[in-house]
Amino acid sequence: MRPPSGTSPASVVEVRLDQDSWQEHLAEATAAGLAATQPWIPPVWFYDEAGSVLFDRITELPEYYLTRAERAILAARSDEIAHLTSATTLAELGSGTSEKTRLLLDALDRCGTLRRVVPFDVSEAVLRQSVGSISEQYPHVSVNAVVGDFHEHLAPLPTDGPCLLAFLGSTIGNLTPSERQGFLGNVIEVLGPDDWFLLGTDLLKDRDRLTAAYDDARGVTAAFNLNALRVLNRELSADFDPTEWRHRAVFDEEHGRIEMHLVPNVDVNVRLRAIDLSRTFTAGEWIRTEISTKFSADAVADELADAGLDPVAAWTDDNGDFLLTLAQPRGTSAN
Repeated sequence: MRPPSGTSPASVVEVRLDQDSWQEHLAEATAAGLAATQPWIPPVWFYDEAGSVLFDRITELPEYYLTRAERAILAARSDEIAHLTSATTLAELGSGTSEKTRLLLDALDRCGTLRRVVPFDVSEAVLRQSVGSISEQYPHVSVNAVVGDFHEHLAPLPTDGPCLLAFLGSTIGNLTPSERQGFLGNVIEVLGPDDWFLLGTDLLKDRDRLTAAYDDARGVTAAFNLNALRVLNRELSADFDPTEWRHRAVFDEEHGRIEMHLVPNVDVNVRLRAIDLSRTFTAGEWIRTEISTKFSADAVADELADAGLDPVAAWTDDNGDFLLTLAQPRGTSAN
């Protein structure tokens, strides 16, 4: 449906995330993580401007198959997804610049149903850039961007008719099991009976291949991981010396996940003045910076079902590396 001739749909950026509260939350989480018996930091510290550039480079590396595999599924299946859902609203969590969702947007547009796009992210600057790009490419579509944390600010999402809520990139793998349960509980609360949930997940595979995807031969992932120390130095008045630390990626068999660590080469004492924290790290001790859980198709279906979401269709790429699952709230007509 197009707006009447001579009219333009609205483009809105709704800020639900209070930046002062968000920064305070990150500081508190970092203090708790570094004080823990097994230290950790929130992975959000990766993503300053330099870190975002490095991550874009990671997605192009030969070892990092995830982005290519998911894009291949979207390229092959977006028209099918559009016809299955007849969605008038496409909402994407952690949307960034919404690059991959252009395939879904194009398919829904070809299907003739697309009326509204809802990019959702913590970065207001990135979202404003995305709004401009989407509005230019799809001038007949309303854009309602939401600045928020998907753990806190999902409800209510601005929708218009059936909504397709997408959570791509296997970002759900960065959450612990209890965090995934809470997140999926939030998802089911915001979905109506005619809405859909599209989830991207990385699949279990050869351990060496998994590890290589997070420890590439060119050292780009290592630079990305170490950059988090520079961000902490800047944002929390810390005194990490990145030259004293090294990157490590390991597969945790017990939890079925890759972990990224920062490991000191020598004994170091670190101060983070902004959170009044000091800690000594002995050589070889490590800080966990990210987890990336790998799933089986059955495990994905089980977690969705436990949350009240029933898979309607699921697709992998030709190599069986990645999975896209389309689900609806239990009890809807498609189930």
